[in-house]
Formats: sequence, structure tokens, C-alpha cells
Amino acid sequence: MQRTAIERLLPAAFQRASVEGSVLYALIDVMETLHAPDERILAHADELVAPYRTTDPFPAYLLHWVAMDQVLAAPTRDAANALPVGRLRDIVAEGAALARWRGTPYGLRRALRLATGVAGFVIDEPPDHPFHFVVRAPQAAEAQLALIQRIVEAEKPAATTFEVRVDPSLTTDITPEEEPR
Repeated sequence: MQRTAIERLLPAAFQRASVEGSVLYALIDVMETLHAPDERILAHADELVAPYRTTDPFPAYLLHWVAMDQVLAAPTRDAANALPVGRLRDIVAEGAALARWRGTPYGLRRALRLATGVAGFVIDEPPDHPFHFVVRAPQAAEAQLALIQRIVEAEKPAATTFEVRVDPSLTTDITPEEEPR
């Protein structure tokens, strides 16, 4: 807080007594100085939670806020399995939409596309196997099967089973899928 703002909060008698050289004047200077670091942080607080403006380590923390922390590699795995920070930022930015479509084929395909950076996932529901579905992944996503498994496990409806297969015949379509109504 600035000196003038602090003084306005004081009773009128104290405001009149706050003259240069007085003890109260010095105390208000100390208050202003102590508030300065917090004021600088609060001036940019919105940048902490803005996925594209926050510092690089923070999007991984924000993934917990949007219930997408399953995209993070387990701590026991090596750092080579970590997602690029740009993808983490995209997932956080799309967090509300992902939550809206959680448990649906559209939501699962969207989550997989954002996390892997690969489009073209297909979800099949075999008619002879109820409450089961097959996620067919393009060949380009083969190296990320552990990530795909974690995402499908977290995003699928609770009463379903699934399997993931790599399908070399799938193309990685880069046109965005239209949101269902």
C-alpha cells in the first residue's frame, strides 16, 4: 500500500499527526516498505494461473486444478517421458472443455490429441462386447502408449473396460474435430 492509502485508513487525528519527522510518519514508511514486495506479486497474480503466461514449472501444477494430472509421468519414471511445457499449457487452457466432455468419446479423443500432440485417434465400441471400447491410436503415437493408457484409464466411464491398439492404417488428421452438440 502507498503512504497516502495507509493514511486514509487512519482516524482523522492520526492523519493530522502524520507529519514528516514524527514517529507515526516513520511507522507509515515502514508499513509501505513492508507491503511493497507483496504488492508487486499481487499486481501480476493473474499471470500465475494463466497457462500461457505463467512460468514454465507452473503448468504442471495447474494440471491438478483441471483434473488432468494423469498426463504427468510418474515420479519414478525418467524425465525423458515428460511432456513438453507447451502441451501442458494447452491442456490447462482446455481444462474446462475437457471436464465438460469427460467420459465421452469426443472428450477422450480431445484429451489424447492435446496430450500426445497427435490427432486421428478412433474409438470403437464392439457390439459383441458391451461396456468395452477399443482406442485405436495412429502409428505416430506408438511411443506414447503409457501416456495414452493413463489418460484413457482416467477419462473413461467407470463401468467400462478398454484396450489400446496401434493402428498403422490411421492417418494423423490435423483438422480439428467439431464439438458435438
